[in-house]
Amino acid sequence: MPVPDTAVFDRLSALSAIGDAGARPAATLAEVFTGRPLGTIPVGTAEDVTAAVGRARAAQPHWAARPASERARVLHRFRSSVVEHRDALMDVIQAETGKARWAAQEEVMGLMFAARYFARIAPPLLDDHRVPGAFPVLNRATVGARPVGVVAVIAPWNYPLVLSLGDAIPALLAGNAVVLKPDSRTPFSALAGADLLYRAGLPRDLLAVVPGPGAVVGAAMVDACDYLMFTGSSATGRTLARQCGGRLIGFSAELGGKNPMIVAPGANIARAARAAVRACFSNAGQLCISIERIYVDRAIAEEFTTAFVAAVEAAKLGAAYDNSVDIGSLISEEQLRTVSRHLADAVARGAVIRTGGRPRPDIGPLFFEPTVLTGVTDEMICGRGETFGPLVAVYPVDSVDEAVAAANDSAYGLNASVWAGSRTEGERIAHRLRTGTVCVNEGYAPAWGSTAAPMGGMGQSGVGRRHGPNGLLKFTEPQSVVTTRFLNLDPPPLIPRDLWQRVLMGIARGLRFWPGR
Repeated sequence: MPVPDTAVFDRLSALSAIGDAGARPAATLAEVFTGRPLGTIPVGTAEDVTAAVGRARAAQPHWAARPASERARVLHRFRSSVVEHRDALMDVIQAETGKARWAAQEEVMGLMFAARYFARIAPPLLDDHRVPGAFPVLNRATVGARPVGVVAVIAPWNYPLVLSLGDAIPALLAGNAVVLKPDSRTPFSALAGADLLYRAGLPRDLLAVVPGPGAVVGAAMVDACDYLMFTGSSATGRTLARQCGGRLIGFSAELGGKNPMIVAPGANIARAARAAVRACFSNAGQLCISIERIYVDRAIAEEFTTAFVAAVEAAKLGAAYDNSVDIGSLISEEQLRTVSRHLADAVARGAVIRTGGRPRPDIGPLFFEPTVLTGVTDEMICGRGETFGPLVAVYPVDSVDEAVAAANDSAYGLNASVWAGSRTEGERIAHRLRTGTVCVNEGYAPAWGSTAAPMGGMGQSGVGRRHGPNGLLKFTEPQSVVTTRFLNLDPPPLIPRDLWQRVLMGIARGLRFWPGR
């Protein structure tokens, strides 16, 4: 396996929005696969955030004054650059996260989809448009979308490119500036994406990447921004929501998930079992929308479990900067401890390991085998809590009704997967599930990649949506401009007030016949 070029990471480090970075404390980051040093990154402070927000506020009005079509051209160029530099981007993602190549490509494709979709819809969506006024002819009403100002994006470590730049893109297209805090473990992916945006023509002060600890950099961003986009845990999301509420600023978040899959009678068992490997173990299960619970009709449960276990055991666990590996590494000792603790608790309480269950230091320091359990109960930590690792439980059920009830019996509601005997039956089951997205005949990727459709969670899985038109409009404030022509609401000369009020009431009553009212 080749050693990553540390010169690349040194160059990316210099792109952070931290003044006099050479004189600052710096963190040394390691390649996840091996633990070898990758490079250093300056550690930002609250003062760095203040300076970055100040530059962003100065630059934002000039950016907002440019036509939306001109802003969109920058994003079209960016998308082309992402395609051109996709291999280099995947190298950086893999080095920082330890994921398999195909999972890194998911990020690159997600960023391509987001750039293309939002650049295409932004100009017409942001155009002022007419709506009916209070009184036809007399009132002309238009509605426009105005940028909020400076958007803060706090991004996670698990998908560090697409969940940082993918949220910055619609905010920028809406006419805002963005201050971005990547996770301290994965700053280089965000910087690599920012580099391509700068090359595409985005003014540097409009996108500031400020690495550093959440308690310092993140807190300062929340205190200074006009809107916050956050991806991370439900616990942190609740804290940030309270802080944003105290400042009366907008807030959107994609949070945790305990995502179910339902395999109903008549489903293609072999196909569902193969797809479940990706659905459960993409990025070693470190994905908010991956599957951790599988409910299977009892009549086919053992057949499915046997096929699923065989597919899991056929998947290759390893470290490679090519497509020879199916499942990669966990990202940190903390994640390794969490998975080990959840598994040990489940086994101690009676769960059965059908495959996996062991760390694999022979492959790399943070590898853990993809693990399938049966006999999991709610008393176990992994029964209701999110593991966020390569651990999934299979549950036999007696009916689709029982499967739906069990799937919905969760504080979370982010994503679900349904496999049934027909598309119609699968969609009928999907409509009964309390999740923001449901994939029929797949795990999660088609819902994520359908950028025209909203993506987000119910319950403790989030607030607001990314993707779709609202994924852009949430970074704006709607403004209504209503112009009165010919007459205002005062009585015209020589017309008594009583008569004028009767005229107004007559007009109001007649509006039910007016088109559009």
